[in-house]
Amino acid sequence: MLLVLALFEDRLESFEFGGAKLRLRAAAADTYALAEEAERRGDSATARRLREQARALLGVAEPAAAEYRRLRDSMAPGPERTRVLEELVARTRRQAERESFEPAEVLRWLREGNEEKRITALVLMRAKRELRDFETVLDAIGHSHSAFEQYHAMLLAAEMIDDLDPRQLRRLAETVTSQRGHRFDPGADRWALSEEILRKATARSSDAEARDDSAR
Repeated sequence: MLLVLALFEDRLESFEFGGAKLRLRAAAADTYALAEEAERRGDSATARRLREQARALLGVAEPAAAEYRRLRDSMAPGPERTRVLEELVARTRRQAERESFEPAEVLRWLREGNEEKRITALVLMRAKRELRDFETVLDAIGHSHSAFEQYHAMLLAAEMIDDLDPRQLRRLAETVTSQRGHRFDPGADRWALSEEILRKATARSSDAEARDDSAR
């Protein structure tokens, strides 16, 4: 464990998010410590899972968040920056699909993190269904830090529609509707995405009501 942390020490100690030192080294150390404790208990499966999560935290999530901030800071707003950021998102999602992450840590990134950590959490949730949390995604749509973040929160919500119950579908439709004309206008990518979400949510709700009627 100490050897792995030492390999990442220089990079993590010098890395900053908005002037605050990134705490990934401590989070990874805690996870590795839990893995060692599980190993001592003879729970090799849990120990292996925890080590994989720590490696994923350092190997996928941290570099993605760092690269997102670098690109945001170094490129002027516009189509080219959006294209480059979308390439980063796609690459991160492919990498995340092969890794294992601690759900509570990903949720904390989305609830409490700055923009780059929130975006990274959304990407991880799109890659891993087990990381998703409806309430947190709904809040990300209504209280996003940027248009880019809101767009990806809406993309994630669209992918979650088939797993939502009628009450969640109504709340999603209400939240998305409240953003139309407020955070984005007709003609924007988010407007087209909002149309898709509302259409899918309505269809899903209708299907659920039809099943309830037939059951009665």
